[in-house]
Amino acid sequence: MKGCSGFNQAGIANRREMLQVGFAAGLGLSLPELLKVESRAQAKFYESREGVAKSLIHIYLPGGMAHQETWDPKPYAPSEYRGPYKAIDTNVAGLQFSQNFKNLAKVADKMTVIRSMTHGEAAHERGTHNMFTGYRPSPAIQFPSFGSVISHEFGPRKNLPPYVCVPNQPNEYAGTGYLSSMYGPFSVGSDPASDSFKVRDLTLPNGVDESRFERRRTLLEAVDSHFRGMEQADQIDAMDSFYQRAYSLIGSPEARDAFDLSKEDEKTKERYGKNSAGMRMLLSRRLVESGVRLVSMTYGSWDHHDRIKDNIARNVPPFDQALATLLTDLDDRGLLDSTLVMVSSEFGRTPKINKTDGRDHWPRVFSTMLAGGGIKRGFVYGSSDSLASEPDNNPVDVQSFAKTVYAQLGINADKELIAPGPRPMEIVDGGEVIEEIIEKRSAV
Repeated sequence: MKGCSGFNQAGIANRREMLQVGFAAGLGLSLPELLKVESRAQAKFYESREGVAKSLIHIYLPGGMAHQETWDPKPYAPSEYRGPYKAIDTNVAGLQFSQNFKNLAKVADKMTVIRSMTHGEAAHERGTHNMFTGYRPSPAIQFPSFGSVISHEFGPRKNLPPYVCVPNQPNEYAGTGYLSSMYGPFSVGSDPASDSFKVRDLTLPNGVDESRFERRRTLLEAVDSHFRGMEQADQIDAMDSFYQRAYSLIGSPEARDAFDLSKEDEKTKERYGKNSAGMRMLLSRRLVESGVRLVSMTYGSWDHHDRIKDNIARNVPPFDQALATLLTDLDDRGLLDSTLVMVSSEFGRTPKINKTDGRDHWPRVFSTMLAGGGIKRGFVYGSSDSLASEPDNNPVDVQSFAKTVYAQLGINADKELIAPGPRPMEIVDGGEVIEEIIEKRSAV
């Protein structure tokens, strides 16, 4: 079976593992207990083969960011295609961004921009599904998101959730799909830029002190032990995992510190920007620095069918400041090489400005950005044509994009997981790792 090395979701994949079941039964272990032991072994197995990137920050821009007004300006196109903004030079020779990216232009040498992303889905929901799962939508099956796959493959680290959404799970496609609900995201629950920001489910409820908290934990363990000998449905197993992780979070000072923006000085907050973009990216940095494997962060609304000049002027400056600061901050802390930063949106915008001075949906070509985690610095892959309407060379489909991200994290996307049926399902079906954008590592 292609890509089925190691453990699969069903847990018992070959004769050797069947023998292990028999051995465990002789020791008096029930199947649920065995699966929990195996889960711990699985985490250790995958920990030993993590990739260059130990964490991923996925910055998602819902609505469809215009590539022409950001990563891929067309200064020599006719005005109705060029749009309202000029192009500016970056610190990489020959590479230009839109004038709105004045801060990102100064750190272009830390990233790879892909200017030839393409797919065929012009509807928001379908484009979003593509960019969160690496799959085209299917009426027959729900596919898991990047975060849930990473959670399934690696599990938690340092008492922190493996997959966190800032501020909330942004859409249904950011969920677990056909995987167990135990691999779902932990949502922060509110905007970190808010004066009343408080992480949901991370503090003890009113009226519950430490001793009462410990009694509740003991009670949970007693109830859990009652069900341990029974065959468990996904919901029961998922709830067991949920409660155990919740107790670990609440009881862990390190976990509480990771989510605590008050630990950052005012100067750092001002560098990022004391707004939604800035505080969400600052929190994202704190989380990966503390051990979270994937932070999925959303910012802004980019569905600019009307008045694109005004909308870009409102949305881009905070994003430009925050992202440039995030990349610099990660690099200064020695974290960029081990943290992959990904910026994506569901599609791009039409080549020509429309009658309401905006741009409409356009999936035929758009731009994404990758930085850190073993990705080349100061590099552009692919290009759009002179009107930003089609890929001109090296088109990149969502499968290849997803496979490249997984590869940098140490996940072989050809591996098969077990979907309902049961039937084997590749993490990503099709596509190829984009070797040209990956830094070549010297042999040890």
